[in-house]
Amino acid sequence: MSRKKIIIGTLVGVVVIGGIIAVRSLQTSKNAEAASSEKVTVLQVAHTQNYKPYDYVDENGKSSGFEVDVLKAVDKKLKNYKFEYNPTSDEDLLVGLESGKYDIGTKGAWKTPEREEKFIIPEEKISASVIGITIRTEDKAKYTSLESFAEAGGKLVPISPQSAQYQVIEDFNQAHQDTPIQLDAAEQFTISDAYAWVLEKRYDAFFDIKLSFDNSVIADAGPYHQYVNQLSYVPYKGIPTYPLIHKDETNEKFAKAYDQAVKELADDGTLTKLSEKYFGEDVFSYITE
Repeated sequence: MSRKKIIIGTLVGVVVIGGIIAVRSLQTSKNAEAASSEKVTVLQVAHTQNYKPYDYVDENGKSSGFEVDVLKAVDKKLKNYKFEYNPTSDEDLLVGLESGKYDIGTKGAWKTPEREEKFIIPEEKISASVIGITIRTEDKAKYTSLESFAEAGGKLVPISPQSAQYQVIEDFNQAHQDTPIQLDAAEQFTISDAYAWVLEKRYDAFFDIKLSFDNSVIADAGPYHQYVNQLSYVPYKGIPTYPLIHKDETNEKFAKAYDQAVKELADDGTLTKLSEKYFGEDVFSYITE
């Protein structure tokens, strides 16, 4: 073999070896990037312990409920996140979210200006709270909707100005200026007072949450089941509920990922199926806006 051929062969070998090293180096870099992109962020989820069927602890001590199951479905879609669930009190949930002890809190929460100041509230709702009026059964033909109640001049049990329900009636009155509902500020009273006042005809309706009426009056074990034949419920609308998220840069990014995941769960029917499982109906169908 000539010297020229030996030199050419050596150069080819160097080029091949160099190419192999370069490919391996590139692959190592890609693997490192992939490992970095697959980093899992653990988020602490707080939820109320006995707000059935939204969020509660089941008989086996596990986190359960409609909103909890929606978050579990979100977690499955988001490979870079892992959720750890913490059943707790309503007060600890809110305080813990502000302090950063928890990243996500779910409690059937409505969106309010105060909450928007304190927390990140994503674009996509997690559930809905159905609101309406509890009336005397004898008035079912008279009051078939909140609009007909207003038109008939029905008298509503006073509402606390601090409650979200008060704002809903104010919004209703703004949209129905010709037939507003008389809105009186509440003194302190219990639900049993409100039901009794309606039955006594001091007032014609109590602005109530459907879940509360179902659990209190319709359920066999409800504390006011004795009124089941005397009181009826007329739905008005569904108020979207949202998870509350601790404000920081990491969670801002998570909120966007949450929104995309929930859109997919809505599109593939998962949200409707879970709603029918826990509520016996599609609560999202009550949302009108």
